Amino acid sequence: MSKHIFENDVLIIGAGIGGAVTALELADRGLGVSILTKSSSEQEGSNTWMAQGGIAYKGSQDDSAELFASDIMAAGDQHCYRKAVDILVQEGPRRIEEILIDRYKVPFDRCEDGSFALNSEGHHSRPRILHVADSTGKSIEQTLYRALSKHPNITVHQGFTAIDLLAPHHHSSNRLHIYEPRSCIGAYVLEQSTSRIHRFLARVTVLATGGLGSVFLRTTNPDSALGDGVAMADRMGARTINLEFVQFHPTTFFADHAPRFLISEALRGAGARLVDRHGQPFMEKYDPQWKDLAARDIVARSIHREMLLNKTDNVYLDMASHLSASTIQSRFPMIYSRSLQYGIDISRDLIPVVPAAHYSCGGVWVDTHGESTINNLFAVGEVACTGVHGANRLASTSLLEALVWGYRAADRIHSGFDSFQSFETASIPEWSDSGTETPDPALIQQDLVSIRQLMWSYVGLVRTHWRLDRALRGLKNLEHEIERFYRIAKVNDALIGLRNAVRTSILITEAAWENKKSMGCHFRE
Repeated sequence: MSKHIFENDVLIIGAGIGGAVTALELADRGLGVSILTKSSSEQEGSNTWMAQGGIAYKGSQDDSAELFASDIMAAGDQHCYRKAVDILVQEGPRRIEEILIDRYKVPFDRCEDGSFALNSEGHHSRPRILHVADSTGKSIEQTLYRALSKHPNITVHQGFTAIDLLAPHHHSSNRLHIYEPRSCIGAYVLEQSTSRIHRFLARVTVLATGGLGSVFLRTTNPDSALGDGVAMADRMGARTINLEFVQFHPTTFFADHAPRFLISEALRGAGARLVDRHGQPFMEKYDPQWKDLAARDIVARSIHREMLLNKTDNVYLDMASHLSASTIQSRFPMIYSRSLQYGIDISRDLIPVVPAAHYSCGGVWVDTHGESTINNLFAVGEVACTGVHGANRLASTSLLEALVWGYRAADRIHSGFDSFQSFETASIPEWSDSGTETPDPALIQQDLVSIRQLMWSYVGLVRTHWRLDRALRGLKNLEHEIERFYRIAKVNDALIGLRNAVRTSILITEAAWENKKSMGCHFRE
């Protein structure tokens, strides 16, 4: 086997909760798995790692799967795929117990009597959120990553960036393969430390690349969340849906020279109130029933309106008036310590907050087992669109969806593995690296800033015909220039990310342009 070719049963691109669960389930059943991560260390860069609030589980005796499903449908503006929602609420609690609690021992918080401590969050009619303080995703990710690194059937390749998916109809040296159905047999991959480009070949490929929030100027996502999986799948011809439904989290920390880190919805679930610059609560006038626990799209747009009305750069979250300092420090230690770094003591001070791009409810269309419209290509987690989230995601359902579909994808791949067609390695040529230009990091960064400014100003919380028109023209001009340079440049991680960012941004904007009706987190004036 050439040093530039890696072959395995299954290739998984990404190692958040969706990719990790898929890998572990397949490896436990005897299949060999290769995992690619852009990060060169443990997965601090994944969206799973950054998830604070928790994972939706099940409430007390007055809760039910039917009530949970009703909450999901209401938050999603009745645009959710009911079959997928039913799968989530029926299988979710069992997968949490079997995989996260019993097998991998994720240390979810408990009450003194040993029962799980369950939080309330926006638009949940019952407390049903499992958590590990305010670092739930980090705890889950650390636990699963340790299992990945120890498993004999799993190889984790850190610091490896997927460039494009491999397709026989496009990449094969045998041109007669254009007559075959579209299928995926792996990916061309950049090894960041050596700049070598490898062929990773597999019978099945799973996209688990996470979100796309970093195509916007303000986001809760890591910088690397540029829609890589969506862009690669689109270039292969996969169906993508619901990409106009980008959820903006209502509350991210706002201060000069401070990063826009997430202020979890769990604070409002614990009693915090949104207030204006005079300290007056305002959510009752926008949603009298749910107030501060209204659906995220409503809260985010309400904050946006308050900022415009009062001509301010932010609003505030009042935690100190509702919980003791000791409770705040013990229940939200990460948020407390991070805010303190920038001069805000959340046990005494109002917390300055603004909305930011948070979660993509759309993505690569997949069926109830995570299979896309391309043969041998699956997708799990935020990159995928199962239909669960509809037009607006209910809080703390994203980790649950990734868990459930990670398991279901693994189940389908394993049970049908013999039916996934293998492919001749010799017919897939090495990467043709004819580029001579060295990418200028300043130019790449400037193009990325331009994309983010366009997306934030014209495809953000409130959209109009003219804003979307301006965004599309600007983005398509940028893509033309980026693609032209990509053809003559030496490939690096930053250039790959830029290329994916502009493609994903165009897909989001086109979806928003085509949908003339305001729904959930897609709001058109």
